[in-house]
Amino acid sequence: MLLSKVLGVIIIARNGDRYNLYQDPYTYQASNTETTALGEVESNALGGLIRSTYFDSRSPSYIEGIRSDLVDNNEVKVRVKAGVEGTVVFDSAIALLQGLFPPNPANKIVLANETTVVAPLGGYQYVPVETVEPGNDRSLESWTNCPNFEKHTKAFYSSADFKAKAQDAAPFFKGVKDYVFGRPTTLENAWNIFDFVNTQLTHNKTYAHRLPPTFVEQARHWANYHEAGVFSDADINGIANIAGRTLLHTILTSLERISFNGDPLQFMLIETTYQAFISLFRQTGILQDRPELFGIPDFASAIAVELRRGSPPDVRDFLRIKFKNGTSGAFEDVHVFGHHADIPLTEFIYRAENAAVGSNRAWKEACGLRNVQFADVFGISDSGAGYTAIQMVAGLLAIFAVAFASIRFVQKRRAEKRRLRLQGEEPQTREPCAATRAGVSPMRTSDMLAEQSFAPGDYYPEQTRWIL
Repeated sequence: MLLSKVLGVIIIARNGDRYNLYQDPYTYQASNTETTALGEVESNALGGLIRSTYFDSRSPSYIEGIRSDLVDNNEVKVRVKAGVEGTVVFDSAIALLQGLFPPNPANKIVLANETTVVAPLGGYQYVPVETVEPGNDRSLESWTNCPNFEKHTKAFYSSADFKAKAQDAAPFFKGVKDYVFGRPTTLENAWNIFDFVNTQLTHNKTYAHRLPPTFVEQARHWANYHEAGVFSDADINGIANIAGRTLLHTILTSLERISFNGDPLQFMLIETTYQAFISLFRQTGILQDRPELFGIPDFASAIAVELRRGSPPDVRDFLRIKFKNGTSGAFEDVHVFGHHADIPLTEFIYRAENAAVGSNRAWKEACGLRNVQFADVFGISDSGAGYTAIQMVAGLLAIFAVAFASIRFVQKRRAEKRRLRLQGEEPQTREPCAATRAGVSPMRTSDMLAEQSFAPGDYYPEQTRWIL
């Protein structure tokens, strides 16, 4: 397969560096955080590496026929997770795109009066970005507000292995107590301990000078164990793999588009957070050959899924999957489902499609949600956990709108009853709608949301497309 040519690529990228983030150990609802200049530089560098790897015609991995001087929005698609860490992920995507498609003076237009206008900032390229809101599309954040996932998390904390590991970790958590300023020092809170220590070590000079040696390595070790136990399962269909299962659907549908000659798509960027990496590495068997990838990937890490056309005599389509951990080094091959080389596309689809969760309804079934509640439509849990100001205002406005419409309807009906009718006047009737005439019951908005697929490129009611 060394002579195979690249037909298209899917990049799954983690956001760059950010300030400290708190996540609830049971629900994974999170606090607000902000990106940093370091994080933007990391993502920008990743974009430059992707450009030199896949958009440079001199590269052996050049995507055949893709336009590299100026972005062709028919060939490129970008989806960005807009849930937990949402603003950070969005900022990282923009920084990556700035490295992938740098300003080019050729980005210009000649007007009718023969005036030449170059885009701002020396020919800045504005790439459409589709934000994926968990309130209506669960493909990039499928673990929040998922009852079965929360049950799995509690079961993991109650397991004999977790309790044994908690005893092993007790000396570290006792020692680190003075360096986390009141945060619970338990194995259940291992992610938050590591994230705080790592953030302070990066941004706080005084803290960095005082933190004992090996503390950040120990914090990472226990956080890796914690997150792998929460977000991965040996069973490819396990609820612990929900982050990878919903992302698999996006990967499969994107590969279908890239492989179809009539579809111009050749490059897909999915900007997301670390959870999907952990699930994908476990459920596709990558960890069997690369155990060092166990746990949390570094900031600005990326998976590249290359669709390649084989060379004669085997001209089938194959997948070559690569991974880059953080900002150092280059992409390295990783192998899935026991292969030690490129895997045929048809085999990858066969082994992955049954695990993929491809719609809101399928996600509800996996999570054990039987009915769509009013709060579910807006992505708000019944417990109130994870409420944001925007969600609360949106919910209140919706309630007031429904109440106002109901009052107006009642007033109108009462007015009609008081109106005098002439003797013999026939009541007016309305023409039934097309759905009623055809004998089809109208579908509720909640049902339509539940039926939606996660296919890339679809529009969703609350989904936002930004042109930046």
